[in-house]
Amino acid sequence: MTVTRKRLIAMLGLTLLLANVTTSQAQNPGGDQSLRTKLSLAIEVASQNQLEILSVNSTPLRTIYEVELNTGEILYSDISGDYLFAGDMYKTSNAGLLNLSAGKRQERNLDKLAAVSEDEMIIFTPDEIKATITVFTDVDCTYCRKLHGELDDLLDLGIQIRYMAYPRGGADAASYSKMISVWCSDDRKRSLTQAKNGQNLPERDCETPILEHHALGNEFGISGTPALVFPDGRVIPGYMDSARLAAMLKIN
Repeated sequence: MTVTRKRLIAMLGLTLLLANVTTSQAQNPGGDQSLRTKLSLAIEVASQNQLEILSVNSTPLRTIYEVELNTGEILYSDISGDYLFAGDMYKTSNAGLLNLSAGKRQERNLDKLAAVSEDEMIIFTPDEIKATITVFTDVDCTYCRKLHGELDDLLDLGIQIRYMAYPRGGADAASYSKMISVWCSDDRKRSLTQAKNGQNLPERDCETPILEHHALGNEFGISGTPALVFPDGRVIPGYMDSARLAAMLKIN
C-alpha cells in the first residue's frame, strides 16, 4: 500500500514521544548514528514497517536534524530524537523567505530522475532544446490530453517533453492496460498520441517500467495528472498552457 503524505502524518502524528528516553535535548552523545537508530525504531513501529529512514542530515539549526524517508518525505527531529515533526523549514532574510525543505526535495527529485533511463520514457524533442520537462501522464486523463494537444506549440518553443507513465490507481487503473500497449508499441510516440486521442490500440504485452514510474511519481508526492517536473526539480501539478509554461521556464 502506498504511503501518502496525509497517511504518513496520520500514522506518525505531529510528534513522536519515545519511551525510556535518557538523552538530553541539548546533547546527542551517540552522534548521528545513535539518532538514526532511535528514530528508525520508532518510525518502523509507527508505520508498521512501511517506512524507513534513508538519511539523517544536519541542518543550519544546530539542534535540529533532517530525516529523509524512503517515500521522499522530509521530516525533522530534535537532537535527542525525542520529537519528530513534519513541515517545511524556512530561512528568513531581508529578501523574504527561502524554503530549505523544498530545495532539498528538488535535489532529490533530480537525482531520482537522473537514475531513470531515457529509453524508458517517451520523448518528443524539438529541433533546438531550450528546456526539458518531465511529465507524468495518464492516457485517459482529460488535462493530459489537453496538454498533449499543445505538443506542436511546445516543440516550436523549444520545450522537450519527456513522458513517464502514471496510470492513476496504478495496476488497478482502467488505463493501465492501455499504457502497457503504448509502452510495448514499436512506435511509442505514435501510439501515445493515438491513445490520448481516444483511439483503441491493439493489445500488446511486454515488460514495462510503468509501475516503477508510478511508484516514483508517488515518491514525488504526485496524486494526479498531468504532473510536470521542471529542470530545477520542482513538481508542478496540473495542466498549464504552452505560453505560461514558456514563461515559467523563462523561454523568450
